[in-house]
Amino acid sequence: MKERIQAEMTLYEKLEILSDAAKYDVACTSSGVDRRGDGTGIGNCSRAGICHSFAADGRCISLLKILFTNECIYDCRYCVNRSSNDVPRASFTPDEVCTLTMEFYRRNYIEGLFLSSGILKSPDYTMELLYATLYRLRHVCNFQGYIHVKAIPGADQRLIQMTGYLADRMSVNMELPTAEGLRLLAPHKSRKNILAPMRFVQEKSRENRQEIALYHSAPRFVPAGQSTQMIIGATPETDYQILNVAEALYKKFDLKRVFYSAFIPVNNDLALPDLREKGPPLLREHRLYQADWLLRFYHFEASELLDEAHPNFNVLLDPKCCWALNHLDIFPVEVNQADYYTLLRVPGIGCKSAARIVKARRTGNLRFEDLKKIGVVLKRALYFITCGGRMMYRTRIDQDYITRNLLNTRERLPEGADGMTYRQLSLFDGEGKLCAGGSVK
Repeated sequence: MKERIQAEMTLYEKLEILSDAAKYDVACTSSGVDRRGDGTGIGNCSRAGICHSFAADGRCISLLKILFTNECIYDCRYCVNRSSNDVPRASFTPDEVCTLTMEFYRRNYIEGLFLSSGILKSPDYTMELLYATLYRLRHVCNFQGYIHVKAIPGADQRLIQMTGYLADRMSVNMELPTAEGLRLLAPHKSRKNILAPMRFVQEKSRENRQEIALYHSAPRFVPAGQSTQMIIGATPETDYQILNVAEALYKKFDLKRVFYSAFIPVNNDLALPDLREKGPPLLREHRLYQADWLLRFYHFEASELLDEAHPNFNVLLDPKCCWALNHLDIFPVEVNQADYYTLLRVPGIGCKSAARIVKARRTGNLRFEDLKKIGVVLKRALYFITCGGRMMYRTRIDQDYITRNLLNTRERLPEGADGMTYRQLSLFDGEGKLCAGGSVK
């Protein structure tokens, strides 16, 4: 098998093939872990991130993102690396991955490594190769930077555990949101095999935190947690189904992130949707990310954003605006009195600006000009808040009126609050549910 993974091609040719093959895996994020180098090796791990992505503090960060191999024993219909595809194949050796990582790091091209893989020969064989690569990076090359590695479903738990002590983050791809979707497009994979390593990583992480609490020098197991990825649009699940799956993963498996990847047709297969006219569902992916943010940071539940009667997000406005438009009975809220969690429900007010409002109003009442300085997006928030009992402009509390103005940001509202009246609208039915659009604030 050694000859199989050492194909007769240059390292650059392998890199060209295997970096391109990794572009469909979007499970990249900020590292979520701090670890300084100890002075004996190369690199350190700070709260940076991955692959020309953006960290939570706005910094653009980079990471070498490659597959160990694009050979695969599985024939998933949506995957460009499926076994039946006639595509150029390549495999790295552990030494080659180490060489690339160290040379790229020394040249300041990257801050760490994102290593995924096709399934070469078997899950155990592939996981053993990934472990050998990380072991050499950490203990031979003394690399102390960030490493995100895939846990291979079906691999021996002992291999996953050993690899987890060398990685900062692990991820197991859900692939598709439901078991029915897997049976249709990836019959060689099963939901049970995918969830098993997730549960194992969760349990080992909890045990490891207890060990560290007792023995401060204990090695850390996957300190940045685990994540997963779902392909959106390859199978007919609704946004409501997808969001409920994500919510269950956060609650039951302690996941740090769920990533959503718009389906891109790379194979001709009758089981796959025809997107020649519509193109990949990129806007749908964006709306799901916005809703996911509401679940993780804004204390929303999936059932508040969608339901079986209205199972998909509307393309006009972001999910938070949609929710607010359908709950106008609680608006407008007084920013000088509303608690932090109520402020989080106001479109245009984010986590930071809500905290700043609560802090700033201790020294006096806030005005609209103060809110702008704090970071509130007034072009959305002005329909849902009052300052000192007054709204920013003469505004009807009416769903149609607010929707038109939110969609037409160039329209100037009449100034002056004199004679302001409030009328509670009668909500329209199914087609009146709006959602999605720029920020989740």
